[in-house]
Amino acid sequence: QHLLPTHFLLVLGCTALQSNLDLQQPGRGPQTSAYPVHFILAGPQCNASVDLIGTCWPRSAVGQLVARPCPEYFYGVRYNTTNNGYRECLANGSWAARVNYSQCQEILSEERKSKLHYHIAVIINYLGHCVSLGALLMAFVLFMRLRSIRCLRNIIHWNLITAFILRNATWFVVQLTMNPEVHESNVVWCRLVTAAYNYFHVTNFFWMFGEGCYLHTAIVLTYSTDKLRKWMFICIGWCIPFPIIVAWAIGKLYYDNEKCWFGKRAGVYTDYIYQGPMILVLLINFIFLFNIVRILMTKLRASTTSETIQYRKAVKATLVLLPLLGITYMLFFVNPGEDEISRIVFIYFNSFLESFQGFFVSVFYCFLNSEVRSAVRKRWHRWQDKHSIRARVARAMSIPTSPTRVSFHSIKQSTAV
Repeated sequence: QHLLPTHFLLVLGCTALQSNLDLQQPGRGPQTSAYPVHFILAGPQCNASVDLIGTCWPRSAVGQLVARPCPEYFYGVRYNTTNNGYRECLANGSWAARVNYSQCQEILSEERKSKLHYHIAVIINYLGHCVSLGALLMAFVLFMRLRSIRCLRNIIHWNLITAFILRNATWFVVQLTMNPEVHESNVVWCRLVTAAYNYFHVTNFFWMFGEGCYLHTAIVLTYSTDKLRKWMFICIGWCIPFPIIVAWAIGKLYYDNEKCWFGKRAGVYTDYIYQGPMILVLLINFIFLFNIVRILMTKLRASTTSETIQYRKAVKATLVLLPLLGITYMLFFVNPGEDEISRIVFIYFNSFLESFQGFFVSVFYCFLNSEVRSAVRKRWHRWQDKHSIRARVARAMSIPTSPTRVSFHSIKQSTAV
């Protein structure tokens, strides 16, 4: 009932436009134009018409591809009117049923743009955490199976990878269980999930601190690594973060006990209880790294012992991973500003770095580790040799006894009788 008057008004408007075009001075224009020159044409032609969207197509000669500006609004969505839609006037004097509006792009509102970028960032996060978790699990299995390389340095790598696995796993738990209803209800289990996620987040930094401590002790302090004990690093990586998170949980319980302990209330700084130690060990690690690189560049440059070579490779991995871990965390304290482009870059850059951290850790500390690769290669060759020996034995067992040997044996038995 409402469409008929609207369509009638559009037809009237199109007729008025056609009359205006007919008054123009006759001339010859291009075959495709947003504003073709119209005049009384001889021969078949397409009459002025309004399509279902409401675009007016003026009278045109047959064979002409007519261009008209995109509609400004359609079903409540704004479109860019600087682009055109195209429709062909067929040889029989009728308009083509299909109008090409492929170049008409909708103008997204700020809210819709934000939602779009948020959804893309979520996809990047899920993809990155899936890839990271797969790579970390593979690295974990390699360190578990390859007992021949189980020295203190690789045990520290193994524990760092374990910390990242647990953090990634709890990230998936958070994403799959936390919804607005759960956030508002603030139930006990959701607060425990948040506490577990933050605990494993802190362990990532403290195990990276353990990596730095080991290298600094071995290279800068020239202290024998044989005197270092595994329990020292377990205390650093797993034990120290625990009371930190307990203190944070108590602070949240008394001062910011809402929304499953995610986010923070204005004027409440309980999150700094665990963020402060993370920043501290990060800064100490950068100091360690500076000293380690200085020693490697001055004193150990000419050394070619296997231990020094392994140290160099471990330092290279730390040189890449520590800034990666640090930059990702420091981005949480950076204000991207009001500029739209800077905010978009910030969202995507942060999502990529945070989600792919575990992948980079497994690559640099496991897949590119020469000890791991050498041990895997030996295992593979041993398996091939074992498999080939079994194949040769199986082939030998399957060879039948020759007829000549059977007949000779029977002759010998008959002679003896």
